[in-house]
Amino acid sequence: MESYINIDKNMIVNSTIGDVDVTWYDVHQAPFSLHGFFDTEPFFYRVPIDVADASSVGVSKLHRESAGGRVRFSTNSPYIAIRAKFRVVGRSPHLALISTSGFDLYVDGDFGSRFIKEFRMPYDMVDQYEQIIEMDNQAMRSYTINFPVHAVVETLEIGLKPDALVDVARPYRDLKPILFYGSSIVHGTAASRPGYMYPTIVSRMLNMDFYNIGFSGNAKGEQVLTEWMATLPASVFVCDYDHNAPNLAHLKDTHYAMYETVRKTNPDIPYIMITRPNFWYCRANHEAILNRRDHIMSSYLKARETGDKNVYFIDGMSFFVEPHQYDFTVDGIHPNDAGFVRMADGIGTVIKYILEKESEKA
Repeated sequence: MESYINIDKNMIVNSTIGDVDVTWYDVHQAPFSLHGFFDTEPFFYRVPIDVADASSVGVSKLHRESAGGRVRFSTNSPYIAIRAKFRVVGRSPHLALISTSGFDLYVDGDFGSRFIKEFRMPYDMVDQYEQIIEMDNQAMRSYTINFPVHAVVETLEIGLKPDALVDVARPYRDLKPILFYGSSIVHGTAASRPGYMYPTIVSRMLNMDFYNIGFSGNAKGEQVLTEWMATLPASVFVCDYDHNAPNLAHLKDTHYAMYETVRKTNPDIPYIMITRPNFWYCRANHEAILNRRDHIMSSYLKARETGDKNVYFIDGMSFFVEPHQYDFTVDGIHPNDAGFVRMADGIGTVIKYILEKESEKA
């Protein structure tokens, strides 16, 4: 079969940075700060190993995928390189390799965070690669590098000019992280690169730290996992696992129970319940989807009837609207970048309202 990958120079990617002079730093060491992980040895785990293993076989595997993980720092280096080694490289026909196994770079400033470039790997990369991004000048800036969505990262090093300054990152707002729990949509499946997952977009919108507790196909409201999540310090708890409940009966057994478990130890935390976003794509299953949506609404109403004024409902049907309601996913299920932006706008607006309301009470 003929190959065209070398015809366009923009498609040619080397697996190493060549003879560029760099000093390599382990991201586990100060002043680099890691976010979104609870264990980082031997991999970057999103859930403690014992909790993940006790939850399910799926969670035990998927919590090793680094979705939502970040490393943050400041430097005046005129270039930033990475050297990454993987235990598992995710590949699937409907996912971009730069999302599943790539990293992307943002600069964080007074007016929010701005995408700079992705760290692009060779298409035939097996388990490691190096890549470098040139900056336009040697100025001190704060950076965030987002970890891959569907890869198990074994090691990550940052390469900077040998005489460059390195310092701590620009801080997030002095608020507890947002906790996002849910399905592959929370996990970030089908975003074109890591920075386009909706939890990551919300984080940039609000300059807040966050936990991504999303598991592709395997977020089923397990009690062990719920009890652990209830112990985490969080500003807002976002519950978005409609897609992964195997059926309506399972949703009925777990959805309100999750809320109750979180409420036992967090009586005042704002709690958001969300229904699936892809209603318009599922003509054959409209009634089943509406039944699930109605049950999540009933969980919300039941909580309100107990006197809880800090619980919120977001209708997933509101995310993808006319005239482009059929254009916001890759495969009829997983949002594309435009879909994730729509979700982030809707959910982020509600979280911003909640935080403003909370600050007025303080």
